[in-house]
Amino acid sequence: MVRSQALQSLTIGKLATAGGVGVETIRFYQRRGLLETPTRGDGIRRYGHDDIRRLRFIRQAQAAGFTLEKIKELLLLDASDDRHRVRELAKERISALDAKIDELKQARDALKRLAHECGSGSAGPCPILASFES
Repeated sequence: MVRSQALQSLTIGKLATAGGVGVETIRFYQRRGLLETPTRGDGIRRYGHDDIRRLRFIRQAQAAGFTLEKIKELLLLDASDDRHRVRELAKERISALDAKIDELKQARDALKRLAHECGSGSAGPCPILASFES
């Protein structure tokens, strides 16, 4: 079998394995319009290299914090070569990540302070537990 035929003959299970997801995730992405559902050639749906690439893109975009709606938009933009809009979406995501990083740093600093107060040996309940009650 030639390589191109081998790449076009992945079952949904093999596509899921190649993309590091479960079969139900593939089906979910298909229902959401992120992945195409191929026709059944011999009674089995066959997937190829482009499907693996698209699935990996979806997973990487999710890891960067993009919502499925934004990922769908990015996939459509890929076909249109609208680099301006892609850059705009990336900048929006970077701003959101920066805000989340600031929020997490504040939470870490507060928890460090509370842990230090808890270990200071003063009487009474630990300030960490008291802060979670309020």
